[in-house]
Amino acid sequence: MNADKRQQIFTRLREQNPSPTTELNYHSPFELLVAVILSAQATDVGVNKATAKLFPVANTPEAILALGVDGLKHYIRTIGLFNSKAENVIKTCRILIEQHGSEVPESREALEKLPGVGRKTANVVLNTAFGHPTMAVDTHIFRVANRTRLAPGKTVLEVEKKLLRFVPREFLQDAHHWLILHGRYVCTARKPRCGACIIEDLCEFKEKTEYSDS
Repeated sequence: MNADKRQQIFTRLREQNPSPTTELNYHSPFELLVAVILSAQATDVGVNKATAKLFPVANTPEAILALGVDGLKHYIRTIGLFNSKAENVIKTCRILIEQHGSEVPESREALEKLPGVGRKTANVVLNTAFGHPTMAVDTHIFRVANRTRLAPGKTVLEVEKKLLRFVPREFLQDAHHWLILHGRYVCTARKPRCGACIIEDLCEFKEKTEYSDS
């Protein structure tokens, strides 16, 4: 795919959705961090239902730590892998209090040292909470990047690096949100909705479908 096509793709995505953001509900970097940890192998809708009950009760490292593992499980038991997630969140809260003054660090290295935080989670927090032009490659972005040929790669890290290199700089801040939403609602896994896609003519996927909203 050439640079002109990439420019057109992101221009159209921006015109359609000028201010994209995560579908996780949060009001602080700490709430976002907890929500992203909980979202692994879970839906944003499911996480939002749990945090809607949790955050009014406990939305600081101290408050969640005070709940303890069992207390936290009470709020997140509807989420997959809630046992291990509860332990990770409690451990993370303790580290934030002891090592970071109860603040979420604005550093990839520090974030990736927190239990339950990998590269993708760190990228989400850096981008969404702190405005860094990072690329959090999840299954949706990996699929869209390869299927459209926007930034094909065999691994998540390869796709991430290619996107950072190929996405025009003016779009980098919001690019991962556009691609996630596009993969979630249009360029879906089983059958992409090519007939309803605003970038169908620019996409280099050869097995286009006619499926749309109709």
